[in-house]
Parts: sequence; C-alpha cells; structure tokens
Amino acid sequence: MTVLPNVDAQLLEDLVDANHILFTEGVVDAFGHVSVRHDKHPDRFLLARNMAPGSVESSDIVEFDLDGTPLNGETRRVYLERFIHGEIYRARPDVMAVVHSHSPSVVPFSIVKSVRFKPACHMCGFLGHGADIFEIRDAGGPATDLLIRDRHLGKALADTLGASNAVLMRGHGSTVVGPTLKQAVYRAVYTEVNAKLVSEALKLGPVEYLSPEEAVTALAIEKEIERPWQFWKAAAREARAR
Repeated sequence: MTVLPNVDAQLLEDLVDANHILFTEGVVDAFGHVSVRHDKHPDRFLLARNMAPGSVESSDIVEFDLDGTPLNGETRRVYLERFIHGEIYRARPDVMAVVHSHSPSVVPFSIVKSVRFKPACHMCGFLGHGADIFEIRDAGGPATDLLIRDRHLGKALADTLGASNAVLMRGHGSTVVGPTLKQAVYRAVYTEVNAKLVSEALKLGPVEYLSPEEAVTALAIEKEIERPWQFWKAAAREARAR
C-alpha cells in the first residue's frame, strides 16, 4: 500500500525503478536524485526522502510543492538540493522529470571550460548545441559549497539550463531533464556515455561532433524508449533481488 494514494501507482513504481536504474547504470551512487512531476497536480513533484537512490522503495517517495516544501505532514529528512527540481519545474512546464547526478565522466567537462560538452553520437542528440556550465559563484558568491541549498540558487540553475535538456554544474555534476520520466533517465545515462566517448576521442585528436541538424534528427531514437527502459529495469530488479 502506497503512502501517496493520490499518485498514479504506475508512476510511483516507475520512479522507484528510475532510482535503481540510475544506480545500476553508474549514473548515481550514494548521492544524486531523480524526480517526476505529479501526474494530477503540475505544481507538485515526487522525490525520494534523503537516502541513497539504490535503496529507494515506494514508501520513501515524498510529495513536494514547487517551493521544495514537503507535503502531507512529511517529517522525514529530505534532500537538501530539492530546489533543483522545484525551480526547474516552475520555469519549464514542458519538463516532467529531472535527474541530478555527479556521474564521474561528466564532472571533468564542468571544470574544463575550453572543451564544450556536445553530442558525439546519435544516442545523444538531446544535448543539442551542447550543455552550458552553471557557475554557482555568479549566483552565490565565492564561498559556497557548490550545493543548490535554496530557491535562489535553484532559479539561477534553471536560468542557465534555459530551454536545453542538460546543464553542467561546475565542480559538482549535471542536471538533465525530459518530457517523461523514462526519457530523463535515458538522457542521464547517455550523458555519462557521451562524456566517456568524448574523453576517449580527445586522446586521438579533434572530435567531429553532431551538427545541430543531426542532433535534432537523432532525437527520433527516443521513440524507442521502451527498449532501453525495459532492459535497464530488468537488470536493476535482478540486482536488487541478489
């Protein structure tokens, strides 16, 4: 029995699977988080309580308003960086899911500003013209801990994301969005894949990235989202059962 009876049961199940998929695929470890917009209340979102993603169950999911306030009398500890999610949902009505991670291959592109993070393969067309880098010093001054601790910093991050699908966070990680939960998970996984490919390619020489036109056309691959989702879900559930 779910603690959120007003939420679609399938959406709740998918959010739990999303947490485990991201862990199994190496996008998150003990840190990082994934949320989805509420299916009945677009001014709310669903996110796990403060815990490792690989341990999330349906009873761990908390409902928030866009200010990041937990609802339904929730008293458990929640993620400090929930403001990432609330402010992106506020700024982007088209976004239905958000993934924030510190995936290890992506972080270097957030600190080497001379190499723009652009799509290098057809699976990564969602990166479009490339991901901008959020510089927290511009919004929070020179002495933050790089974490999005309040709405002000969340709004600044959402502003840098703009209309794009991904934003890098200097010395911190990245945030990826999607029009569905499954697409956001797909994009988070392939953001890490793209980073690995580009890092290896740069050892060989200059990289031939996708053109803006190719990136748009390559988005068609996301019509096949059920193929990777079902595969990743099965792998994550098998890992959980061990």
